[in-house]
Amino acid sequence: MNKILITGALGQIGTELASALCERYGQENVIASDVRPKKETDEIVDCLFIPLDVTNPKGVAEIVQKHNVGTIYHLAALLSAVAETKPQIAWNVNMNGLYYILEVAREFHCSVFTPSSIGAFGISAPHDRTPQETIQRPSTMYGVTKVAGELLCDYYFKRFGVDTRGVRYPGLISYKTLPGGGTTDYAVEIFYEAIRSQKYTCFLKEGTYLDMMYMPDAIDAAIRLMEANPDRLKHRNAFNVTSMSIAPEVISAEIRKHIPEFEMNYRIDPIRQAIADSWPNSLDDSAAREEWGWKPTFKLPEMAADMLEKLSKKLNVNNLLDHE
Repeated sequence: MNKILITGALGQIGTELASALCERYGQENVIASDVRPKKETDEIVDCLFIPLDVTNPKGVAEIVQKHNVGTIYHLAALLSAVAETKPQIAWNVNMNGLYYILEVAREFHCSVFTPSSIGAFGISAPHDRTPQETIQRPSTMYGVTKVAGELLCDYYFKRFGVDTRGVRYPGLISYKTLPGGGTTDYAVEIFYEAIRSQKYTCFLKEGTYLDMMYMPDAIDAAIRLMEANPDRLKHRNAFNVTSMSIAPEVISAEIRKHIPEFEMNYRIDPIRQAIADSWPNSLDDSAAREEWGWKPTFKLPEMAADMLEKLSKKLNVNNLLDHE
């Protein structure tokens, strides 16, 4: 079979996607890449790893041609909070990087998965059960690049026949790899601090509802979409997907079911709070369910229990959880 290339493979999604793809298609068929060198501490499967800067189109083309790549999972990007502090770099990485990937895919006949985000919506979009198709006027550089990326992928499909597909991810929660500067990072940090110190200071205010998803479901969504029958796909770039709509105090209450002494307070980050306030409270993911059978496995209780159990083992903390 043709090889699979993952860009941004050392990030939160890429680390677990690489493992899932190796298990599904064979380690010899997966190539992981990232702009930084792999370290011993990176929890990524031991497949072929190649350093790659996606803003270097020659480097992208060389890897695709040399290794007979047929599918690209393009994850390399600056996330929301970081992109607001470095908007020029974010445009270069998120937009020029995607353009180069699509150009290489056009030349070498690759299919491309590119994740979009709830950040592609803005304050003017409906905030409850945000539709698959609605106004998209984001106020952040991250959101701008995601909307432009969706349109660019649609263009390459319609104009050049490149098999482009994508989902709009909500906040992602994982015990394996820390997030890298997103607005929903608190939903991962809270579990780490619950285990380490039984205390957490949240940077979003109480009542800030955002869609979230446990990483196993996020990985399943990417793979299932890329394996879906193309004749059933009407939207392609990009499908709303979600699992749960939750606020910080809701996660805190769920954690206290396992760690009764856990406490949370708030110190609001105005930049990330403003970003969160412009995003949907919940998404309507019916198009993904109808067109390729999307269905999440984890809701909040199952996700919280699994996160706390796995993190306790990872952090070597015993006898903390209340199993009664």
